Amino acid sequence: MWLKPEEILLKNAFKLWVTEKDNEYFVLQRRRGYGEGGGGLTGLLVGTLDTVLDSTSKVAPYRILHHTPDSQVYWSIACGVTKEEIFQHWDWLQQNIMRTLSVFDSSEDITSFVQGKIRGLIAEEGKTSLVLEDDPEKFREALLRFEKWFELPPEEKLVTYYSCSYWKGKVPCQGWLYLSTNFLCFYSYLLGAEVKLVISWDEIWRLEKTSNVILTESIHVLAHGEDHYFSMLLHLNETFVIMEQLADYSIKRLFDKEAFQRTPALSDPLQITKRGLEAHAKSEQFRTFFRLPKEENLLEVHESFLWVPFSHFNTLGKICLSENYLCFASQDGSQCHIIIPMREVVNVEKPDSSSRALTVCVRGKRALRFSEVRDYQRLANTIRSRCGISASPQHSASSEAIRGECQSLINHFEDNPEDVTLMVGQKDSSKAVSTEALMTVFHPQDVENLDPKMLKEKMKEQSWNIHFSEYGRGTSMFFTRKTRDLIVRGVPEALRGELWMLFSGAVNDMATHPGYYTELVEQSLGTSTLATDEIERDLHRSLPEHPAFQSDTGISALRRVLTAYACRNPKIGYCQAMNILTSVLLLYAKEEEAFWLLVAVCERMLPDYFNRRIIGALVDQAVFEDLIRDNLPQLVEHMTDLSFFSSVSLSWFLTLFISVLPIESAVNVVDCFFYDGIKAILQLGLAVLDYNMDALISCHDDAEAVTILNKFFDSVTNKDSPLPPTVQQASVGNNDKASHFSVDISELIREAYEKYGSIRSEEVESSRKRNKLYVIQTLEDTTKQNVMSDLMRHSWMSFTICSKGSISSAATGQ
Repeated sequence: MWLKPEEILLKNAFKLWVTEKDNEYFVLQRRRGYGEGGGGLTGLLVGTLDTVLDSTSKVAPYRILHHTPDSQVYWSIACGVTKEEIFQHWDWLQQNIMRTLSVFDSSEDITSFVQGKIRGLIAEEGKTSLVLEDDPEKFREALLRFEKWFELPPEEKLVTYYSCSYWKGKVPCQGWLYLSTNFLCFYSYLLGAEVKLVISWDEIWRLEKTSNVILTESIHVLAHGEDHYFSMLLHLNETFVIMEQLADYSIKRLFDKEAFQRTPALSDPLQITKRGLEAHAKSEQFRTFFRLPKEENLLEVHESFLWVPFSHFNTLGKICLSENYLCFASQDGSQCHIIIPMREVVNVEKPDSSSRALTVCVRGKRALRFSEVRDYQRLANTIRSRCGISASPQHSASSEAIRGECQSLINHFEDNPEDVTLMVGQKDSSKAVSTEALMTVFHPQDVENLDPKMLKEKMKEQSWNIHFSEYGRGTSMFFTRKTRDLIVRGVPEALRGELWMLFSGAVNDMATHPGYYTELVEQSLGTSTLATDEIERDLHRSLPEHPAFQSDTGISALRRVLTAYACRNPKIGYCQAMNILTSVLLLYAKEEEAFWLLVAVCERMLPDYFNRRIIGALVDQAVFEDLIRDNLPQLVEHMTDLSFFSSVSLSWFLTLFISVLPIESAVNVVDCFFYDGIKAILQLGLAVLDYNMDALISCHDDAEAVTILNKFFDSVTNKDSPLPPTVQQASVGNNDKASHFSVDISELIREAYEKYGSIRSEEVESSRKRNKLYVIQTLEDTTKQNVMSDLMRHSWMSFTICSKGSISSAATGQ
């Protein structure tokens, strides 16, 4: 391997290197302890140095040096693992360099020519495989060691490497950790004691950061039933994130090949690099936090201040820019954040150089002012180019007039949506989709009704209208702590669909895919597949008590949404629990909106939930168990086996509590879910167990615990619900509510946020990744055991039949 020329003093290396060949300009050397005459004390000492010190010249057993006559300075230009490799380099120098050097007059010209030639060779090699590395030279050295020590297939791609200690029992071994696309490897060599470890990513059961009295911080890897600990890492968090990603990618390659191949960064393992992994992780966090489509990637991050009109001060945070969105989050992420689709930006005013500020104007006569942006001019130009806005601050009167007319039309159609039909025409009614939420059809609100519940509902609507006036409404609304407070109190019936679309990010999906749902409906109607058969079977089991699904209107809408989604995502198709969830979505959202809400839930918010193995739900059960251990120690002391809570809470997670709570209470839970994601469901699950702590501790078996929880859910009510008795869902097994205590859903949710609101979404996502490995390996192990049991049973049956046949033949003399 050719090396970037590095200056060395040969007189300091006589005891470690032996000269094999030399001429006037080059020296070929072998490291002591290698090849003929190797071994002994010298071999042990040199081997130890090669492992501990990070230098290719000490690791590779062969090297070539360049020198000029009458000089004490030498330059390392090549190294090799084998004699054949280094001799190929030597022969190339003899054939291509030696003749040319004789024409130079000065030694400086000779050295400059040799160095330039070697750098050119390295550059040519780097164009193919190392161009993406931050430090190609260092990476080349690490790659040499990796190939030499582990002898893996040539196509195995080294991603990155770190110096660390590996704990073998209670003894730390200092060495190097290598992370490749398929393997975790470690090598150490100290005074003859060689430690070599190779673990395939798809064999890892658990991967986590740990700390104890001996190891302040370490990475724990469980594989093949053995625990491995790595510590003394200078960049432990960075190392752990990359290990986590590589393990996750390995699982995806095995169980989700289609999704894996659709991801450009992963489709070719040979192109996976440390820089690419870091960018992919940041983009994933960015999409999760702001609820953006999967296609969005984080392109730029700028620290800045944003003028917050409702607080009248500048808040420090970060601008995050992707292909189609401009987002901002305050420093702690909870004070406020805002999502601005590029399609909503109408102008970027001329930047102010004095305060390094730029102002972004969005539809609805709103403007956002960012200040103290380091690259404010470049950011302004980037936003303009992505929005198709002229860089000139001057605009013609005609363009302003056109913009004004467009804005007037937009405002008109927002106030009079029925006029859109007059302009675009009406399609065939047999293929038309429902344009109203089912709740407005089957339970229109009586504005003249002065019932206390209706009055409270109007007060909630007024609170939200005040919130909209202060924080904005629609896609460019500020999300703040006050927004969450209003969510916890319960969303008004009239605003539920709008806010679900906004909080889930489904509003952006629908806006960027006009006509997509209608096309899917036309494609899917009349088709007959396994998914459509299952959908037909479950249509009348979806909220059967609700009048909306006792009529053809609701059933037809439900059929169209489910079959359209099965057509969109054949890999999922249709799974049980999707019908229950979609039924509730249709109550409060228009049919097309319900479809996009279902997309957001299945593909972003609850990944891997709706498949045959419900891996996502099982992963969240494991996360739930971890949270129980951390937050409910009394329960853990009494019930050491927490798998009971995993099994009993499975329906809570799959249906967002819809299957266990009356519909009027369950929708409040769905409100929180669309705002806070799975964290809201985990919090509520902990609150339910905490509320029933005493009863659960005193129960004698699982059946009694199930009864306790069922009675509790039967007692949950929504005292503020404006729904009439004909729409409200009757509680199962509790017809006489007067003789039982009742729990208001708003109080239960408020208690969940007060006690467990400190759980961070980042911690939940990290726990999901950690437990996913264990869940999938457990499922795979169970599958293998079942296959082996079947094989053993079939083999035994075949042996028995053959044996009986032999006995029968012997008895008859045949």
